[in-house]
Amino acid sequence: MKRLFFFITLLLGIIPNLSAQDEKVEYVDDEACGCELVFIDGIQTTQDGDRFGFKREDGTTIVPNKFMFVDKFHGDYCKVYMDYDSCGLINREGVQVIPCEYKAIFYPTDGMIMAVKDSLYGFFDTLGTLRIPFQYRAASSFNEGLAVVAVDIDSTLVSYGYIDHDGKMVIKPQFEYAFPFNEGVAVVKNYDRYGMIDRKCKEVFPIKYEILTSMFEGLFFAGDEDGLAMYNNKFKQLTEPIYTELGGKAEGLVLVARNGKYGFLNGKGKEVIPCIYDHASLFSQGRASVALGGKWGIIDTDGKTILPIQYDNSGYRSEAYIFHDGMALIEKDGLYGYCNLMGQPVIYPSFENAYQFSDGLAPVLLGSWGYIDTKGDFFINPIFDMASPFEWGRAEVIYHGEIHKMNTEGRCVKNCKNAPKSWRK
Repeated sequence: MKRLFFFITLLLGIIPNLSAQDEKVEYVDDEACGCELVFIDGIQTTQDGDRFGFKREDGTTIVPNKFMFVDKFHGDYCKVYMDYDSCGLINREGVQVIPCEYKAIFYPTDGMIMAVKDSLYGFFDTLGTLRIPFQYRAASSFNEGLAVVAVDIDSTLVSYGYIDHDGKMVIKPQFEYAFPFNEGVAVVKNYDRYGMIDRKCKEVFPIKYEILTSMFEGLFFAGDEDGLAMYNNKFKQLTEPIYTELGGKAEGLVLVARNGKYGFLNGKGKEVIPCIYDHASLFSQGRASVALGGKWGIIDTDGKTILPIQYDNSGYRSEAYIFHDGMALIEKDGLYGYCNLMGQPVIYPSFENAYQFSDGLAPVLLGSWGYIDTKGDFFINPIFDMASPFEWGRAEVIYHGEIHKMNTEGRCVKNCKNAPKSWRK
């Protein structure tokens, strides 16, 4: 039986597949939630003992250290926790938009905030007013003005339908399963088969397929475990059902596989880069990594090889051969370096270990860890026991056995008691 790999997330939010007899709903916590001190868009996480808060870049307090856990800010909002089961939402001014009274909170979509209380789902608006009471067994976040909800039909059956922002049931519960609307259509399931409906609940793509992806940029795939075909938003079939793995779409090209080999389709279903590679990544900055015969290289959107397929990837690192700041990490004979967008190895493989560039700097290992610039010169000499790539202007380093946070100027910004003011000479 062939393995099928989906490149499009069908579900926005969490929609547990329930029977009416289920009593427990499982929640997937955001991996970003926790105790890491981060700095995002002018807001710094703060800590006092085991409690967390936020301050602005100028040092003024936004929220005192009172939360057990805090998330990173997502736009104008951040999830905060008083304890494991008491989640709420604050804005960038520190205002408690949603009090910490809920099992789960989801970030706003379409101007609505989904929350869970006593295993039921409801919705607030972005001002914190409860717009749709807690009454649904399951739900998705809003998308294109509608949200999927699940209701009890009888003691053994749950059915899925769609509500609008006012809580009106605009598509009555009638599906075994349903997914959010995307590009005007939604995937629904009945009798273990999938199809698509429009906003008037008209069946625009027959409910007969074992596998069906959501619409994405005017395209979708449908078929069974033997293969998928690509269709456009007019529901015209563009390819034969021969693709068994789907990797996503970027820069106008869709990553697919057939017969265990990877290649790329354009928006018309033409295989513009043949399925000949053992591995391939999505395109970024007009470049994609590819592997053939255990060796790695880089191609452009025309399929031209710009970095010869003769390099290594001993750890199969996800960041290798992917461009960041115009540079891609490469490996040769156990040593690491970087190439530019032209495929030229401008920093020759000479480091024992390395990570991708971010904020113009990359951590590299040469006896100890340090940071180089895009010219290959050390911005900070190799003096660390460990060093991470920069994220949101901060990197984590281990210096003399202690963990510190450092900014892009090489200055310590967290846990600095036993650290120099700056690690730059």
